[in-house]
Amino acid sequence: MKKLSNTYCGYIGIFGKQNVGKSTLLNKIIGSKVSITSCKPGTTINNIIGITTKNNYQTIYIDTPGISIKKEKNFLYKNHNAFKNKENLKLIIFIINKTIWSKIDDIILKKIKMFSIPIILVINKIDCINDKTILLPFINTIKNKHNFNAIIPLSAKTEENIKILLKQVKKNIPKSIFDFPKHYKTNSSHLFMISEIIREKLMRFLGQELPYLITVKIDTYKINKLTGKCFIYALIFVKNDRHKKIVIGKKGEKIKYCSMLARKDIEKIIHKSTYLNLWVKKILNIV
Repeated sequence: MKKLSNTYCGYIGIFGKQNVGKSTLLNKIIGSKVSITSCKPGTTINNIIGITTKNNYQTIYIDTPGISIKKEKNFLYKNHNAFKNKENLKLIIFIINKTIWSKIDDIILKKIKMFSIPIILVINKIDCINDKTILLPFINTIKNKHNFNAIIPLSAKTEENIKILLKQVKKNIPKSIFDFPKHYKTNSSHLFMISEIIREKLMRFLGQELPYLITVKIDTYKINKLTGKCFIYALIFVKNDRHKKIVIGKKGEKIKYCSMLARKDIEKIIHKSTYLNLWVKKILNIV
């Protein structure tokens, strides 16, 4: 048997219902934006992988789409990357919203117990709990749900107690060679990250106006060899003309503002001055 090197590596699945702060927590752990966030439920539609490497430890987080369904097949479909990596998965972070335990949380817990690996329960958004004295009784109650590896109240937004979570995660990472180069923060391509940033700004700015069925595709990505400036042309696909008008806004004001916000975040990722042009198109079948 080949002797393992003195490095540690493992996959961690992040599960929870919609809008509990999974993507926000992942971004804080990684230290940069790898998964988009918004107050609109269902923001994450893909399994996003975030990677952090510190000294001889590499942790690989899978941010799963928020669960709001009751059918098992949909749970398995939405979390295909997590299940695909189930042999490598060493730990699960299960996030709930404040001191609220719902039927959906019961469904999720039932499914993630299938992995038969340690589960850390995270009580997120404690910054929104005015009376902290309700935390301890709540923790004592949910201890009966499962023999959790740990129960950690924290705030992904303010970063309170995140270090406590990371110490607990580290205890569950086995000896193994690194799966990714040390400088990697995600396995997603620049083009995918750019399209996600654009989608995030649309969701954040337009809020409930925004049609749920919306996708972003990078049509052109070019870098001027003389100036080093990046030129990006992206297509925003919506379902119908009404949705198209919502995204564009009066005299194009909404699309221009979203483009400006997206460009600033894109420049932070690619470290280049960027020209971003967004076009909205109607498509009958969005996949």
